Amino acid sequence: MKKVGLYTLGCKVSQYETEAIAELFEKRGYEISDFGGVNDVYVINTCTVTAEADRKSRQMIRRAKKANPNSRVIVLGCYSQRSPEEVAAIEGVDAVIGSGAKMTVPDIAERLLSGEEKIISVSDIDTEPFEPMRITHGARTRVYVKIEDGCESKCAYCAIPSARGKVRSKPLSDVILEVEGLTASGVPEIVLTGIETGSYGKDLDGGHTLASLISELERRKSAHRIRLGSLAPELIGKDFVDTVRGSSILAPHFHLSLQSGSDKVLRLMRRRYTRERALENLRRLKEAFPGAMFTTDIMVGFPGEEEEDFLDTVRFVREARFLDAHIFAYSERKNTPAASFGGKVPENIKKERSERLSAVAAEVSASVLDEVVLEGKPLLCILEQKKGGLWLGHSESFIEVSCASDCDMRGREVMLYPERREGKTIFGKIV
Repeated sequence: MKKVGLYTLGCKVSQYETEAIAELFEKRGYEISDFGGVNDVYVINTCTVTAEADRKSRQMIRRAKKANPNSRVIVLGCYSQRSPEEVAAIEGVDAVIGSGAKMTVPDIAERLLSGEEKIISVSDIDTEPFEPMRITHGARTRVYVKIEDGCESKCAYCAIPSARGKVRSKPLSDVILEVEGLTASGVPEIVLTGIETGSYGKDLDGGHTLASLISELERRKSAHRIRLGSLAPELIGKDFVDTVRGSSILAPHFHLSLQSGSDKVLRLMRRRYTRERALENLRRLKEAFPGAMFTTDIMVGFPGEEEEDFLDTVRFVREARFLDAHIFAYSERKNTPAASFGGKVPENIKKERSERLSAVAAEVSASVLDEVVLEGKPLLCILEQKKGGLWLGHSESFIEVSCASDCDMRGREVMLYPERREGKTIFGKIV
């Protein structure tokens, strides 16, 4: 039996795509093997959101060829789409595929194993339709379903629109079938994700939106629990909240792609909201979903960011009271507007601001979790894995939890009485 090892860099959308590719390989009789082992084929789904992501992509390509010099290495995804010649020139690469036609990967593997030489298949992503793909089962209790691809926000710092193209949405009926199929297979929680998830439906006939999709899944009882991927703050306004308010399947947890809490920096970034609008939408969600938690991504060191702008972001984090925040430094990407901006922030200042904001975010997170313990209300949780004798999982609001049980609790929903916090985890006992 031929073996294939798959590796994903980057976002949840890419993770989903790799899983869909893996299912196609399984149907052809391949063994899905550990990427670090000796395989006949290696598939690397790349990311290009930062220079570090490009570097890691190159590193994994070299690691694959080192594991088996006689293997066939297929590289696809965002890095391949933006820099196909650069990827093709890396020693050991046998095929380069962009962000389109990813479901052809098993076909390309067969061609390579049959003796065909270098294959490069990178199309104009702006002309590509939504590529049909689906998964039928999941190895974990939380499974991603890609409902949208592409982004049209054109933020000044971002390379993703050129790597992913325009907004394209999976047809509503296809989303429903996939979600219901996964639920029937025993998956307790499904995450709807996309490059710009909140833009779902804008390219579809029928006036579909992310909110109307959630409403239809709710009406059909298609899933036990639905969670949403990253959302742009401007896309979850009053209409969105009014439509999904009261949903029994939508998890009360929202991840916002904030980027900055400074109006000046948001304008420079060409984001489509102000700090007040983002806070207003947060407040509206908190009112509609009592007990909701919020997580976020924040960039520091964008060109033109001064100390006062940074402090605006610090104040935003304190006011928003995020459960968790992913803090990262601005990374210049070629062929983006920000690459030519003045006011570059020195690397040492980026590092210092990143550390300061991370400390504030950790302080806020600890305070939020301490309040949960103090309040003492049981948390509705799904347990996912056993580690160190304890079961680990997440509450519906995405709080990390841990508890003891002698039973097999994987995938089980329980009510957990919170007893104490250690780091980002709440320890408790099953009610």
